[in-house]
This record gives sequence, C-alpha cells and structure tokens, in this order.
Amino acid sequence: MLGTDYVILLTIIAAAIVAYAQYVFKRSVPKFRFDYAGLISLVKNRRVVVGVLIYLLGLVFYLSALSSEQLSFVYPAFSSTFIFVILISHFMLNERIDKARIAGMLMIIIGIALVSSLLVF
Repeated sequence: MLGTDYVILLTIIAAAIVAYAQYVFKRSVPKFRFDYAGLISLVKNRRVVVGVLIYLLGLVFYLSALSSEQLSFVYPAFSSTFIFVILISHFMLNERIDKARIAGMLMIIIGIALVSSLLVF
C-alpha cells in the first residue's frame, strides 16, 4: 500500500499527463467529421496516435494510484485535470483565463480538498 501523499502525487501526475493528451488531441484534429472517413483519418493521424499513447501513460499513473487508495479519494484529486487543461490552454493555445475561470479553478481545488478529506474541520 502506497502512502497517501504518494497516491496524491501519482494522481496529480496522471491528471497533468491526461490534460496534455487533450492538448495533443486539440492540435491534431482542428476539424473532425464523425463519419467513416473521419474515423479512418483519426486512425491514420500520427498526432492522434501520440495523444492516445500519452493518454495511456496517464492511465498507468492513475491505475497505480487507484490500486492503492479508495476510488472516492483518488477520483476527486483526478479532477485537477480541469485545472491543468485551463493552464495548458492558456500557455499553449493562447486562450484567456478570465476571473470566472480563476474562481472555478479555486472552487475545484477546494472541492478536491473537501471531497478527498484533505481538509479537516
């Protein structure tokens, strides 16, 4: 059994990797049609394949964390993916982070802490 701090670290690493995979997907398919030709183009798209491999790497970290701790503890911490996606979108896609998104990120952090029982009142 891994320590709680190590499980949190594994989960946050998994979330960051999966968020980066989302960025790779976004850069890979600017226009996509959900039909046979579109699906074939995904399979042939090297960037999409790389994104899937990156995603699978994140899954390995996530499964490692999940094997050592309760789902109700690990999964809320994995929602930090949303924070990483906003930051990656800002720094790599030049998307704006407005006050509402900052407030949302803070609420996600507080929610993770509360649901994962990191804060004790």
